[in-house]
Amino acid sequence: MTGGAATPGFGHQLRHQLPLLVWLVLVWNLLWGTWSWANLLSGMLVALAVTLLLPLPPVVGGARVRPLPLLRFLGHFLVDLVSSGALVAWQTVRPRGIDRSAIITVQLRTDSDLLLTILTESLTLVPGSMVIELDRERQVIALHVLHVQDESDVERQRAAVLAEEERVVRAFGSPDEIAALDAAPGESPAGTGRRTP
Repeated sequence: MTGGAATPGFGHQLRHQLPLLVWLVLVWNLLWGTWSWANLLSGMLVALAVTLLLPLPPVVGGARVRPLPLLRFLGHFLVDLVSSGALVAWQTVRPRGIDRSAIITVQLRTDSDLLLTILTESLTLVPGSMVIELDRERQVIALHVLHVQDESDVERQRAAVLAEEERVVRAFGSPDEIAALDAAPGESPAGTGRRTP
């Protein structure tokens, strides 16, 4: 009989890494640009290699996948992927090109490493936007976005980022993280007394 706690087995670790594995396989296939069995299998091998050879520190709480919010998140993501891709393609070939771009900052409501990673990847994979900085402590994300016409367009882009954050949190977040969505950006839920400077 030993006094220390038992070390989690491979199956236990793999089960907790499953959302990361699925996400890495999805990103791998999106980077290749085509869906095939070869890309799917190679993505699985790369995802396993990354998680086994370069293990990340444990994520507190892990992911809680909710099927309906997950479908809503994936649906919006795919629509954004297609519509933004078509818009960027049109702006590239039209005579006057891209009018203006901008760097915007958005005050987020979550500071979860896992949720911020999913949010950052989903924003960066959509053509026309690129995450250039993420300040986890202050819960601020900075993006470079194409085709910004005026201040109202900038606010629309900020609102789109906050809407994407909400979809990610509702799909993968804990009950406390979902409750934090009701707090104003930069402010913790009632009772914590913490406000981002």
